[in-house]
Amino acid sequence: MHTIEPYWNWRDFYSAENDKNSPFYRREYNEFAYVDKIYNYYIHPQWDFFGSETLYLKLLYANYKNGSAIIELIGEWNDCRANDIETLKHNFINKLIENGIYRFVLIGENLLEFFSGGNEYYEEWHDEIIENGGWIIALNFREHVLDEMRDAQIHYFINIHEKYTVENWRQYKPFHLVQYLEDLLIKVIP
Repeated sequence: MHTIEPYWNWRDFYSAENDKNSPFYRREYNEFAYVDKIYNYYIHPQWDFFGSETLYLKLLYANYKNGSAIIELIGEWNDCRANDIETLKHNFINKLIENGIYRFVLIGENLLEFFSGGNEYYEEWHDEIIENGGWIIALNFREHVLDEMRDAQIHYFINIHEKYTVENWRQYKPFHLVQYLEDLLIKVIP
């Protein structure tokens, strides 16, 4: 897992450690030492710790003018054992919402497992952004992860659909990816 690096090619558009509204403002990264682990596996030092032992993220993009953020995830999302959604919501998402973010893209191709523990925090997150026309889209999540989310009825709060598999998402500029997904969202909703 230490070779899986968060996507870096949008750094000309956004860098979380240089954004005073980011929870990771002024964070310094050590490119030579692997410190963080998910279970017994070291992960690349560019991933950000937000309080979960098994789930890390990278805020790839935040645009406060148009209220959008793109977040890449790695590891295991475990609400059953560790209530990762509560930690994510309180330690990370709330700060973005306070600064005007109401459209969230969660990239889950490096998300290996999901274990549900309830959907109250997903509902809370959804309810806080919906009045601004907000949404949460699960992009490129593995099928078994999506199945677990559907079984837990999280699909009522996070947009989960096979159309949200965009293999070439890295070819987009971040604001174009957000717009593309929003256009898809309009087509998917009956």
